[in-house]
Amino acid sequence: MGLTAETLLHGYSIGVFPMAEHRDDPDVFWVDPRRRGILPLDDFHISRSLARRIRKESFRLTRNHDFEGVLQGCADRSETWINRKIHDLYATLHRRGQAHSIEVWDNARLVGGVYGVVLGSAFFGESMFSRQTDASKVALAYLVTHLRLSGFTLFDTQFLTEHLASLGGVEIPRSLYHNKLADALQRKADITIRPLPSSQDVLQRKTQTS
Repeated sequence: MGLTAETLLHGYSIGVFPMAEHRDDPDVFWVDPRRRGILPLDDFHISRSLARRIRKESFRLTRNHDFEGVLQGCADRSETWINRKIHDLYATLHRRGQAHSIEVWDNARLVGGVYGVVLGSAFFGESMFSRQTDASKVALAYLVTHLRLSGFTLFDTQFLTEHLASLGGVEIPRSLYHNKLADALQRKADITIRPLPSSQDVLQRKTQTS
């Protein structure tokens, strides 16, 4: 039986997520890391340089304005785990209101973004991209603030990269992740219930400046 949007959501609900070896690989496999990356919503790090970028408001932020563009931007690299099947599944989830994107614009040009899946009060961040300095960092800063204000309790980043660690990302054991996931699935949150935060909201919500 082929992978469907329903089985994809079920996978998230039990703590696994899909990947492909490369964009031309027709197969999809499930991943359940021993240590899970998360971005604590109460401890997002905004450096002085990032704060200056946000304060300048040189970028325009939107939500769900160009989900397809964000998908393509995330897959537009020499090596990607987003094959055609995964692309189509996330597009389906977006049409159903279960996958969402944050876009970063420089005038009319899409220069960065992040997308993920929502279940309960959990946001499963899938991928992000940046075509301009700080674009993905700005996207995450706005997204974290927006998730906090909208009642979310868990931001799953799957793995911990150096980039995410610099923003406050941490690794937790699989068992602790599953406990946090179970709690988040029992709660309700709506990523569309309010507009994106202002730059002042983002800077006021930061808990640490380095």
